[in-house]
Amino acid sequence: MKARNHLLSLFLASTLLCTALSSAADVVLPSVDSKFVSVKEINPSRDAGYVVGDKLQRTMILTVKQPYDLIKESLPIVGYEHRYRGQVSGIELTAIDVEEQRESKQSVYTIHLEYQVFKIGRVAKPAILRGEIVKVRQQGSKDVKQFRMPSFNFRTSPLSVYGEVNLKNEMSPFVAPLKLHADKEWLALKVAAGVLAASLLALLYILGARTWLPYMGGAFAKAYRKINKLPEDEQGLQQAISTVHAALHQVAGHSVFGNGVERFLQTKPAFAVAKPDIERFFALSRQVFFDTNTPLELGMPPKQWLKKFCRHMRDCERGLRPEVKA
Repeated sequence: MKARNHLLSLFLASTLLCTALSSAADVVLPSVDSKFVSVKEINPSRDAGYVVGDKLQRTMILTVKQPYDLIKESLPIVGYEHRYRGQVSGIELTAIDVEEQRESKQSVYTIHLEYQVFKIGRVAKPAILRGEIVKVRQQGSKDVKQFRMPSFNFRTSPLSVYGEVNLKNEMSPFVAPLKLHADKEWLALKVAAGVLAASLLALLYILGARTWLPYMGGAFAKAYRKINKLPEDEQGLQQAISTVHAALHQVAGHSVFGNGVERFLQTKPAFAVAKPDIERFFALSRQVFFDTNTPLELGMPPKQWLKKFCRHMRDCERGLRPEVKA
């Protein structure tokens, strides 16, 4: 029986304490003079179209001048659910971060607030972020006053349309028409066009036989064009070999023969990758002009091989690296 009475006494005491704390929290304190406290608000960029789950970031820059100090315990608490016109608004404070900067005659508090929408209606309706109330205390005194920060009005929208809607009647003349922005698509198209142009230019540089770009009018590029115009006979083959000899002499700056390949490559290292082809060319030249009875296996007709050889040498003089089989 005594234990029961004791528990009942504890329950009554806790109830009275909660009631007292609640009453103390509901007490309306006098407002502080605006010359001591000022605020600058940074609100969300839009004030309509919020749905369930959306978050609203708000920043309040509070300046408190001496002789007052901010009571940090009076800042809003995470998890507090706002009420609008006496009803739960469905908007909850989910995060708060405070940065303090003390100066000689004032303190500046940057308060970052984050709210989240948890409840909406079946139609678009107004909502509000209530003006948070903070308290300040005069230094060396028990005098406590309050300061109400500005509120922020916005509108929430349902995730889907409820019932029949006449779009013409619902459109507001003050709302600009919705536009589809294709900035990202245009940027991707421009990048793709740039890559395509660069690829085509590189392909033209590698395969082109004209002199439109730098290093495209080299000796072997000209030799390649001349060989294409020669007849498909023994005399045409001899002229083609002479044309390639002339290109080698022009590139080297002196006459180049079969025993001078190493010297040529030392002075023109860009052609080193084509050494097997150069040696094969001199073998073909000896076979055509001096030793017609010695067979030479090229894997294709001599003139066609000469054209391929000129392409390889043309790539070397353009700074490219052709694929040459040893």
